[in-house]
Order: sequence, then C-alpha cells, then structure tokens
Amino acid sequence: MKKKFVIDTNVLLSNPNAIFSFEDNDIYLPISVIEELDTFKKGLSETGRNARQFSRVLDALRKQGSLSRGVPLFEEKKEGGHIFVILESDMGLLPTHFERKVDNLILSVALILKKKSENTPVVLISKDSNLRIKADAIGIDVADFEADKVNIEELYTGIAEFEVESRVLNDYLSNGTVSLHALEDHRLTPNQYVILRNRQDPLQFVYGKYDHTNGRLINLATAQKNHIWGIYPRNLEQTFALDLLLNDDIKLVTLVGTAGTGKTLLAIAAGLEKTTDESKYQKLLVSRPIFPLGRDVGYLPGTLEEKLNPWMQPIFDNLELLLGGIGQGKQKRLSQSYHELINQGILEVEPLTYIRGRSIPNQYFIVDEAQNLTPHEIKTILTRAGENTKIVLTGDPYQIDNPYVDAASNGLTYVVERMRDENITGHITLVKGERSALATSAANLL
Repeated sequence: MKKKFVIDTNVLLSNPNAIFSFEDNDIYLPISVIEELDTFKKGLSETGRNARQFSRVLDALRKQGSLSRGVPLFEEKKEGGHIFVILESDMGLLPTHFERKVDNLILSVALILKKKSENTPVVLISKDSNLRIKADAIGIDVADFEADKVNIEELYTGIAEFEVESRVLNDYLSNGTVSLHALEDHRLTPNQYVILRNRQDPLQFVYGKYDHTNGRLINLATAQKNHIWGIYPRNLEQTFALDLLLNDDIKLVTLVGTAGTGKTLLAIAAGLEKTTDESKYQKLLVSRPIFPLGRDVGYLPGTLEEKLNPWMQPIFDNLELLLGGIGQGKQKRLSQSYHELINQGILEVEPLTYIRGRSIPNQYFIVDEAQNLTPHEIKTILTRAGENTKIVLTGDPYQIDNPYVDAASNGLTYVVERMRDENITGHITLVKGERSALATSAANLL
C-alpha cells in the first residue's frame, strides 16, 4: 500500500538525498523543516553542506511545478512518488502543554495528514529518538531512517571460525595451506581470516587468511615479521590486523574496537614502518575529526596549533610511545621525535577539516575516531585517495560524539559492510583490551 512519509529535518541533514529512498511513496515536508534547514545552510560543517545540497535538490524539483501541489520525485516515473511542501500546521491537535517549536509543528502536520488520509498510512521519519517517542505517544506511526543503517550486532568481524577434523589441521601444518572448499556453504569474503579448530580437541587450532582466488587457507605474510617499532601483537585479532596494515595490496583497512584494543597504536606503527623504514609511501598522514565534548575549539586560547592539541593529543601520545621505543627488543629512538619527522615532511598530523578538496597520492593515511563521520564524509575521504595511497579507518561505534550519527548509521560501520567483498579491502574487529589490566577491567565492568 502506498504511504505518506513526513520527513524530519535531521534526516535531510544526515543525507541530503534521503527523499529518493522511499520508492513510490509520497514525501511531505512541513514548511517548518524548510525554515529550520535555512538556519543550518550557512554553516561550514558537514550539516551545513548537506543543508545547502538539499536546498539545491528541492529547488531543482520545484522547476517541475508547484511543490505545494506536489511534483514527481523521479521525472522519468510520472506515476511514482511525489514530494509536497506543507504550509499548514495546527498546534490545537496536540496536547495543550506542547510548546510551539519545530518538532511539535512537524507532529501537527503528521496529525493533519493522518486525519485527511484515513485509508493511507502516514509515517513520520526522524532520527530524533525523543521525537519518535512523542509521535508514538500521540498515535503517529514513526520510524528511523534506515537507508544507511547497519545492524551493529551483526557487523562483519573479518574473522570466521570453524570446527574441522584433525586431519585438516595436520594437512595445514604439513603443507602450509589447506583447501576450504568443504566450507562452501559458509560465506567467506576476500582477505577474511579463518580459525580452524580441532573438533576432537577445541584447544588445538590453526589460522590463516582466506585466498578467494583458489579457495584455500594460506599462512599470514607477517609470519616472518611479528613485530614493528617495538610493538608485538598480543592476540590473534592484533595479528590479523597487523597483517592487513602491512599488506601493500590492501588499499583500505578498517579496524573496529573498544578503547585499549590497540587499533590506533598498531595503525600508526605500521604507518611508520612503511614510510620511514621501507619507504613504501612518501608520508604518514594521521587525522581525526574534531567533535568537542565541551566548549568549541574557538574558545580555547592560543594559536590554531595550540587550540587543536587537545584533540590531536591521543595521536601524539601513540607517536611518543613508538618513538620512545618502550617495546621489548627495540632500541630507543628518542633522538627521532615526531617533531623531527614532521619537519622532514615524513609525518603530518592534522584535523579532517583540512582534508576536503585535497588529492592524497603516495601516502599512508590513518583516520582515527572514524565512527564520528557520516557515510557521506567517509565517501569524501576515500575519494581523496590518489595513486599508491593506503587508507586506514579506526574507531569504536559505541563511542560517538557526533549528534547526527549513531552506532548503526555512522560512516565506519557503513563502509565495513559496503566494502567487505572488495579484493583491496580488509577488516578486523578487535575485542580483547590490551592497554592494561585496569583499562580492560574498566571497559568491561563500568
């Protein structure tokens, strides 16, 4: 049955092309949504760009006719869905204690449409959980915008585990490879890691990387190189992550994990290895989005570099740890501080604000805290990659500071699911905390 969808402002701010995701159903935009978008369009952030982009999209549709009477969303499908801008609102339909503000005006429009369209379902689409709760309380069907969402509980981990007969493990130990054709019923993706456990003795196992070209399990490339810059992988997940980070054929690596799992440290160590020791890349570029938890960066004293230091300090901490050489078996590199690497043009640390519009060739590019990025921002970053550039995205989907994304709709989880079948990408979800016993206990219990 054809439906009528009322769209909240935050949906358009997160995805300016969201109106084209509802197939042949009709879209209704309260005039209060247009007015609210107007307050965002002057901003220089991603929400400001999305507000301007949607205004251009809507203006192009307006040229087909009157938006108040409805125009086709798809010009080639005249019988398809239409988009309407609704001028009418009626606060009298809402409980008396509801204030006159944008969210409540949107609710009143949904109630008006529901009253006029008894036989057609009316659904309010909003990313605001409080608005969804209020809508449900007054009898309006409501839903989140699902087009860019990923089921976080079923997020691809990059690791598969199977029980096999002991002879399979013996074949692998003898030949260094084994066929996985017997596991054809299970979907394995390129560059996925596989753990094979002995069915008779689960404590006995082997592991390797799935080679999708011949359906075999192969030894890891890091078998001969088990540490870099004094950093040793402490568990299988870190071993798999290091293999991806050091593989020059893998152009996009995504690492998801909670605080203390080592994702950022491993990525920076691999980047230093590839740029300073192997000279595979000309520069190590490390960046992260800026989302203040308190007052904005402009309120802080000092130069721009001094303002940015609080947000970039976690990266500097990792660099100091690596360059200080505190890892076992690694001679200290105290004379080679990250300031020297920056002055030599080998290392660059900067906020993502300055990445837009650039072309980034021949660089090892790490984006930390990528869970704070929208799918559109992730696309913008990936399309900056030039020839011989490797991009590493790290983050924790459960620690998000961006109010316009959540664990299921952020750019990091989005790219993990969309790119999992590509030959040049790899992903690992790190679970085990290795920062310290205290950090692990706090992450698990608090």
